[in-house]
Amino acid sequence: MSEPRPLEPLEAAIAVLREEGRALHWTAIQDLALKRGYLDPFTQRDIRKRLVAALSAAAREGTLVRESTGVYGLPPGSVPGEAG
Repeated sequence: MSEPRPLEPLEAAIAVLREEGRALHWTAIQDLALKRGYLDPFTQRDIRKRLVAALSAAAREGTLVRESTGVYGLPPGSVPGEAG
């Protein structure tokens, strides 16, 4: 069985935020994404830079919500079971 392919930084962040069900600092998102195999530092370059850029862009576009400096979460109603 082959190893799963790493996700793009934004996909990895959204997966972590959905699983955790709460907003997290980008360093926690990165740490969990690496531990869970969503990001691979051996096959993906500049993970920190790409993740921070993806989070920032997603917050500007409304895909994610920037709750405070460096802290990102899913928009209200995007987590199953959460009232929006």
